[in-house]
Amino acid sequence: MIYSKSAEYAIRALVHLAGQPEGQFILARNIAHSEAIPAHFLAKILQQLAKRGLLRSVKGQAGGFTLRQPATTISLLKIVEAVDGEEGCRRCIAGMSECSDETVCPMHDSWKGLRSRIMEYLERTSIEDLASALEQKRRLLETQHSQRRGPARKSVSH
Repeated sequence: MIYSKSAEYAIRALVHLAGQPEGQFILARNIAHSEAIPAHFLAKILQQLAKRGLLRSVKGQAGGFTLRQPATTISLLKIVEAVDGEEGCRRCIAGMSECSDETVCPMHDSWKGLRSRIMEYLERTSIEDLASALEQKRRLLETQHSQRRGPARKSVSH
């Protein structure tokens, strides 16, 4: 894939945080449990994101993590670059040490356009976009689920 499992976990965690009331701190273990991410691994990723300025962290019982910036300003690309480094998304898909128009890579020409579109998507898509889409999807699924169950039955009392 174009980014690591760590970056995927970071995106999922930030989407989770974007769905919380502004300024509310959430413990890493609670995010990990909710998102089915290994807690120890996620804690390290969240600390890294805090060091990069994407999250605020507070220690203690009422502590945890919260977004440092509005979710609308945090692009997926910012997260991927914070976790994988700026060159992470630009590495060779075939695993070669160098990948450019001047370097011989069997996949470079076909991959170049696709990678460009993926990078554009990561850059223009915010955590808020994903959090909103997730909320809409959940509401739709709830509506579909309740429609399948039919109207609520009224209890009859004698």
